[in-house]
Amino acid sequence: MDRIDLVPAEQLAEGNVADFPNESAAYRRARNELLAEEIKLRRQIERVAAQRRALPPGGAVTKDYSFEGEKGPVTLAGLFGDKDTLVIYSYMFGPQRKAPCPMCTSQMASWESKVDDIEQRVALAMIARSPIERLIEAKRARGWTNLKVYSDPSGDFTRDYVSGEDADVPGYTVFTRRDGTIRHFWSAEMNGASADPGQDPRGAPDLDPLWTLLDTTPEGRGADWYPKLSYR
Repeated sequence: MDRIDLVPAEQLAEGNVADFPNESAAYRRARNELLAEEIKLRRQIERVAAQRRALPPGGAVTKDYSFEGEKGPVTLAGLFGDKDTLVIYSYMFGPQRKAPCPMCTSQMASWESKVDDIEQRVALAMIARSPIERLIEAKRARGWTNLKVYSDPSGDFTRDYVSGEDADVPGYTVFTRRDGTIRHFWSAEMNGASADPGQDPRGAPDLDPLWTLLDTTPEGRGADWYPKLSYR
């Protein structure tokens, strides 16, 4: 691919014509400096995404993983439907939990209304370790109708692609199917061990728009606030 010479971010920011009522020269100067950094961040996000897309083929899936869905048993291959790419979110709702993880629930809630859009491009599945009846009950309690939930009753998939110890932790995994072969493409691998001081473990970019929105505010996301299942 031919290299594209980009206009320096600072030069693009200098051409910014935004001017809001009663702002000071100091504000506009600082805001344009921030704009340059935002442009750089956008470019870095695209560089990382391009690097992800260019990964060599991942490991072939050789096990016949089986799940329990809302309409009965289904294999990993069956989760693809007519798509060549499958996104699986493994959420924290194991048998030991009284209720689903609020953080996982927040993220899934942000996808619920976008399933039709997402599935224009890829297949999408939500998987947890609790029995399927429990997953369906929790889904109905949230009023969700679009997200598809599946139980991993044996834990084989969870142990291979989420936690070798079958721990109640989240996982985000992407698989591809090319020429009849299913392969692991990419998994989120940031965790507590890679977290920066004073920050909760997080991926980049955040998949939950809640945090992206809060990052645009003066209060930010905070260091000790988390979403709840209910505020009533």
